Amino acid sequence: MRPSDVDTSQRPFVCIWEVTQACALACEHCRADAQPARHPDELTTAEGKALLDDARAFGDGQLVVLSGGDPLARDDTVDLVEYGVENGLRMTMTPSGTESLTRERVADLADAGLRRMALSLDGASAATHDAFRGEAGSFDSTVEAARAARDAGLPLQINTTVCAQTVGDLPAIRDLVADLGAVLWSVFFLVPVGRGRVLDPIDPERAEGVMEWLVDVADDAPFGVKTTEAPHYRRVALQQKRAEGGTASPARDGIGRRTGITAGDGFAFVSHVGDVYPSGFLPESAGNVREESLVDLYRDSALFESLRDPDALTGKCGACEFRNVCGGSRSRAYATAGDPLASDPLCAYEPEGYDGPMPDQSPAEVEL
Repeated sequence: MRPSDVDTSQRPFVCIWEVTQACALACEHCRADAQPARHPDELTTAEGKALLDDARAFGDGQLVVLSGGDPLARDDTVDLVEYGVENGLRMTMTPSGTESLTRERVADLADAGLRRMALSLDGASAATHDAFRGEAGSFDSTVEAARAARDAGLPLQINTTVCAQTVGDLPAIRDLVADLGAVLWSVFFLVPVGRGRVLDPIDPERAEGVMEWLVDVADDAPFGVKTTEAPHYRRVALQQKRAEGGTASPARDGIGRRTGITAGDGFAFVSHVGDVYPSGFLPESAGNVREESLVDLYRDSALFESLRDPDALTGKCGACEFRNVCGGSRSRAYATAGDPLASDPLCAYEPEGYDGPMPDQSPAEVEL
């Protein structure tokens, strides 16, 4: 199945299950506001397998990401990977870079059939990364786990958060991503939720420059590049290619997508207690998998349906001619305006003739 063939009105390209919020790290940007101990009401192993059965109903080869917290804080994680693989799911994982992520555990995950491991690097050195992650030794543990994944033949993805604290390290992180042999660099532009509300985002003009730079990186790097919560990267790439006299169609990102995968439109998130959100960064629930089918909630809930309608967008996102290619970060709109259909304040582009209100980048008082 090619990613471009996915009908996002019927199935998400990515389904993330936050298997736990437990984590040994105290990262400054943590969406989950992770805690040291597991929550007593987490989905059980049996409930988790039922959820994977439900995800299988989306269709062949559904991509499922086990996230957290740290998914390896659960003792049934390898079993869940094996179960998903045996049932035709493409299972991937985002473990935390701690001493618990040993070579043996990486090898066990590879043997279970894990398709990809995603690790986070938010600095190019131990000093910068560990300061951001709140744990001495996290950088070394992450790099060692990356090398273990390579030795186990497990494709590696590197995730990096972009905010005022990390943006200056991006070129050095790019070099490290290449040195580690990663297949994809996922560059996440900060959304002010969870502990990330206290961090400083970059301004829209700086974000535009970073995205223009990422287009050039994607052209030359030995790995793919994609952005998370910054779908206007596709608009930037399209404008840049048109200015160079190239193709007028949207540029593919690092995983073969031409059009936007945004919260609720190609993306679904299941929390540790079973609540279904359009994204982990858009904490408005459509329902709970203990009571309703994940498939039905994704396809038919009013929240998800509204997020798949670009004509429902308001403000300058609603007026933008690139709304079918981009659509803006619905999560950032919710975090800053309290409305998932409002404009994304990180985007610097102003549609021709637009004279309406401009979005505010300050976090809104929304219930999390």
